[in-house]
Amino acid sequence: MCLAIPGRIVEMFDDDHHYAVVDVSGVRRKINIDLLKNEPLLLGDWVLIHVGFAMSKISGEQANEQLKLLSLLDESDEAIDEVKGYQFDDEKI
Repeated sequence: MCLAIPGRIVEMFDDDHHYAVVDVSGVRRKINIDLLKNEPLLLGDWVLIHVGFAMSKISGEQANEQLKLLSLLDESDEAIDEVKGYQFDDEKI
């Protein structure tokens, strides 16, 4: 199943503004934030991620609801495995 996964922004790159690091249940990965270039993003903001791209900014409440939904659908482990596969370069996070 393909669902968007909520992640909290924990690092932003000032040099290019194309990428951020998100934390998804303890897993940190670099994601592309270009699709939200018109949306002001700050550290601590939540975004919905799909295949390594931030698709939309969401509230903390929405993030918690999405995480609960993933758990109810027994998709939490699959979501974490997907996030572990995100990679835009050889840089280690």
